[in-house]
Amino acid sequence: MCTTSIYEARNNFSALVKSAEEGEVVALTRYDKPVAVLISYEDYESIEDKQPSLLDKLAELKKEYADVVDDIGFDVTPSRECPDPNKNPWD
Repeated sequence: MCTTSIYEARNNFSALVKSAEEGEVVALTRYDKPVAVLISYEDYESIEDKQPSLLDKLAELKKEYADVVDDIGFDVTPSRECPDPNKNPWD
């Protein structure tokens, strides 16, 4: 794993991307604390494929705690609409 500051990454971005493409993991730091990681898209896809979606996790929790939680029909489907700040969400 390669570690570099964000300042140095700005100056060497192309080289860091090339390293990531070749399989090197690049950690980006700010004030010597890790804040981000640069990885290849291929590595990202393999990680993303292994992660269950939030809705899958909610469905699993609903099954696991079905006897504890009373289903009141709350819709957990994500919305693409921007919420109206003047509207009461409980009406």
